[in-house]
Amino acid sequence: MNIHDMTSYTLPNDILNVNPYESHPSLSPLEASALWEYAKLAYNVRMVTQKTRLLNEEPDKIMLAKLRVLEKKMGLVMTLFKASVWGVINEQPEPSPHSQEFNDSKDMTIRH
Repeated sequence: MNIHDMTSYTLPNDILNVNPYESHPSLSPLEASALWEYAKLAYNVRMVTQKTRLLNEEPDKIMLAKLRVLEKKMGLVMTLFKASVWGVINEQPEPSPHSQEFNDSKDMTIRH
């Protein structure tokens, strides 16, 4: 019987609380304790691997959903900004012919 056969007798959560190797006739107490520590370590590594995979997959989905909402809002903001700029440009008075002549004339101001 190998280590994988022995760990299958206990539930995964029980491996942290119950030593499945304790009453095995071929193992000394020290060997049973070492195998139990190995089994707990293997369980913890599996849990870390599983949680790491979840973290690698889920944030992308969540982030993508949040970015989609932001993209829609930014599209609306950009449209409103363009409309505002267009409105400001259209509100500017057209230059009158008199102001055009004034701008074209030479500055006659005396400066000291």
